[in-house]
Amino acid sequence: MVRADKVTEERIKKLREEIHYHNYRYYILDSPVISDAEYDRLMRELIELEEKYPYLITSDSPTQRVGAAPLEKFGTVRHTLPMLSLENAFGEAEARDFDQRIKRFLRMDGLIDYVAEPKMDGLAIEIVYEDGVLGAASTRGDGVTGEDVTQNVRTIKSIPLRLQRGESIPRRLEARGEVFLSLKAFKELNQQRIRDGEPPFANPRNAAAGSLRQLDPKVTAGRPLDFFGYGVGMVEGRSFTSQWEILTALPQWGIKVNSLIRCYKGIEACIDYFRELEGRRRDLDYEIDGMVIKVDSLALQDRLGVKARSPRWAVAYKFPANQSSTRILDIQVQVGRTGTLTPVAIMEPVNIGGAEVSRATLHNQDEIARKDIRIGDTVLVQRAGEVIPEVVKSIPEERTGKEKEFVMTERCPVCGARVVQLPDEVAVRCPNTSCPAQVRESITHFASKGGMDIEGLGEKIVAQLVDSGIIKDEADLYYLTQEQILALERFAARSTENILVAIDKSKQTSLPRFLYALGIRYVGEKTAQILAEKFGSLEAIEKAFMEQLMEIDEIGPQVAASVTTFFAEKKNQDVIRRLLAAGVIPTPPISLGLRPLAGHSFVFTGGLESFSRDEAKNKVKELGGIVSSSASRKTNYVVAGKDPGSKLARARELGVTILTEEEFKRLIGA
Repeated sequence: MVRADKVTEERIKKLREEIHYHNYRYYILDSPVISDAEYDRLMRELIELEEKYPYLITSDSPTQRVGAAPLEKFGTVRHTLPMLSLENAFGEAEARDFDQRIKRFLRMDGLIDYVAEPKMDGLAIEIVYEDGVLGAASTRGDGVTGEDVTQNVRTIKSIPLRLQRGESIPRRLEARGEVFLSLKAFKELNQQRIRDGEPPFANPRNAAAGSLRQLDPKVTAGRPLDFFGYGVGMVEGRSFTSQWEILTALPQWGIKVNSLIRCYKGIEACIDYFRELEGRRRDLDYEIDGMVIKVDSLALQDRLGVKARSPRWAVAYKFPANQSSTRILDIQVQVGRTGTLTPVAIMEPVNIGGAEVSRATLHNQDEIARKDIRIGDTVLVQRAGEVIPEVVKSIPEERTGKEKEFVMTERCPVCGARVVQLPDEVAVRCPNTSCPAQVRESITHFASKGGMDIEGLGEKIVAQLVDSGIIKDEADLYYLTQEQILALERFAARSTENILVAIDKSKQTSLPRFLYALGIRYVGEKTAQILAEKFGSLEAIEKAFMEQLMEIDEIGPQVAASVTTFFAEKKNQDVIRRLLAAGVIPTPPISLGLRPLAGHSFVFTGGLESFSRDEAKNKVKELGGIVSSSASRKTNYVVAGKDPGSKLARARELGVTILTEEEFKRLIGA
């Protein structure tokens, strides 16, 4: 065995300390001080040294987040202190009743100090640190005993393997918090599962729970789980006097807490904050289903004690339910861009969370059978992720006997082709690539904002063009004439000219957008960007072999096979040649050295005069920047146009740099 000298041992130790520190800066403080490329260089150096001297690898090394063998089953862990559930309060009256009960029990008058915390809709866990090193992690379970999910928790990057040495670290710390999945990650995960023929998760909470309870840690590592700490169990070597003090100490040790936690005097201030949170919840990139109110003083918590399964000193103040029941009138089958047949529930309209819902995807035949959903059923419907309508379950007790079971059609409802089902897929597909439904969906996707961004060319106009026989593929768009469009219903000279100008404008595009627009199966915006950056030109991607594609870390055999198959198809080759001949120019990404906004995050609010919001976002991305939907401590700039919204106030609250439109233009060199 080759042994390292003292200099190398010190270098390995130093690298681990640096990487732990930069993880802390990135995941906890939202304030990175090095670029992603610099971080990657540190990690690569550590990996190379540990591979050379494996006897120096320690359990808390940043390289050891993934690596454990799959388990046969989860073990159990008994919590030192029970992980209690909370009583619920619905409405202001019940929140005030909670406050009055506490005052009566304590025989106190006056205002009580409370901590108000967003109630995360995730999975509660406990993480145990011994002398600052992560030793064990478990789910809440029944409150007394939970499942041992240590190996999976180690893969979550926002959970430190070693605590930061800011304030003195307790000998033992049982940190408690919530594992969750952001709405963006939830959407991307479900899209991938649907493409793979797997049933999608019902909501982000189910997705987080399912991801954390994988027997193979590598599966969990591939899903971007996140974590917020909210309290502690047993602590040895450090004492606290209040909940607020706990929440202040946790980030100093590297354990992230929610930035929306507040401390208030009196219940009325908490109720006011509840109203604010309810208004802001749709701007958040994670789900909350209410607010937890806790008595701040730990001495008062001790006096209040607990009831059978819940503490007297805390309550979950819940938002109004975003579920409702309605009746399924029919189940219709839609044909998607890749030929997938998707059953859709047509329902009696119902208001859920302020929006009228009358349609919801049922995904596939297996999902319908699993939930036992029939035409005519009364069903429970929710808006998953606050956006996507979803049938949660049927209510068999409401059946009259007139309900009908749904059976997937054997032929495409649009072109009549006999459908197929591959052995390893749940999805049923129409194999006819010339099916009008597939053509319509493909061209709509091609013209979408993430693709060629042809303004004004939406589903209805595409359907008119396809159904009239004027266009048969994406390339035909660039050969349209004024006479052809004017022949369509409801088109005048002005609207025709607008469409033709938008199509012509789209010819100048980026290679990532062009690749995404082509609609290659499994190639989303992120994968398209990776392909463009790695190969540098359309020609190189077209000629790439499976082996070359699989050399890229982010691309597996499924994506590689899809890309090579797509470019091998003569029909696709012909469409691309005609697009290029029409003057479409997919520009390769700007080289890393010419991406001055790399690592900088932008948020836009209000209207811009010089260009559209999407044009501004695309310019930021081209220069290496990141565009987010809401401001956080990770945000570098908020660009404020005319009539800015609540994002501007949030930016001021966080101390984020605010740019006018003119300042933004100077920054990007426009």
